[in-house]
Amino acid sequence: MTVKHLPPSVKQLLALRTPQPRPTPSLPKLTTVLSSTFQDAKAKKVERGWLTLATCTLLTANAPPTIGHLYRFATRDRLEDAATRRGLAEALDKAAVMRESALKSCIFVGVPRTILSLANLLETIEDDVRDGLRKTSIRTVNTENVNEIVARGEALWTSIYEPHAVKLRNKLGSYHPDFIEFIIQAYGTVLSPLPGGDAVQGNISRALGSIVGTACLRAEGGVGPQLTSHVFGLLKARDVPGQSAEDYWLSTDEGTEWVVRTVDAILDVVKPELALGDAPAGQAKL
Repeated sequence: MTVKHLPPSVKQLLALRTPQPRPTPSLPKLTTVLSSTFQDAKAKKVERGWLTLATCTLLTANAPPTIGHLYRFATRDRLEDAATRRGLAEALDKAAVMRESALKSCIFVGVPRTILSLANLLETIEDDVRDGLRKTSIRTVNTENVNEIVARGEALWTSIYEPHAVKLRNKLGSYHPDFIEFIIQAYGTVLSPLPGGDAVQGNISRALGSIVGTACLRAEGGVGPQLTSHVFGLLKARDVPGQSAEDYWLSTDEGTEWVVRTVDAILDVVKPELALGDAPAGQAKL
């Protein structure tokens, strides 16, 4: 028997307990913090890192319209004027980076929020940008590439978690024998940089992958041990050979602190309840 409709009682029940994403924050306030943090990133020559962390922070906060707002902010000279969008190549690159950042976010904060944010991004981008984005998957696993993908996941795992990589692997494997295998495969398929470097549309480097984890987990809140692990992962990315000057700075002590503080600045607008935890007991943060 085909089920075409929810029973009325179930439909009513599902309407309870806040099923919708959080309300969109004040867009003028969001524009202000995006502008100030972007100008800071521009001065430090880390605009790609800024776009990655801003995407992941807004996705995790689960206010999907902010993703489209970020895209418009990042690609236009005047936010409300579509005619001021800069060239196709720039808009396409930024859309691709945002899309890839969102995809990697699903490892840290799950599929549902990723779906909502990707849907909003697709609704926002212009037709020429939509037409220019890659349409065919390059992550399909088959008998010819599965060993390469697993090796890529193993290498990323080691890069992030050494000198505790083996101990942590065994610990997670003790929780469920398939859990660690799933993680390694996800690291190899999704979180690792794709082979091909900058020639791959929207490809995100090892350092930026750690920024995805740091931004998502900082924005999520309540996952301190995992956040600490991925902040260490970002710091360790400074040892990756052949990285860009931007990636190297982002993985320095100063750069890593900047990443966390910039995530917090955006969060103070879109998820202000987290900031309350910074104030002394009984005192709201002003």
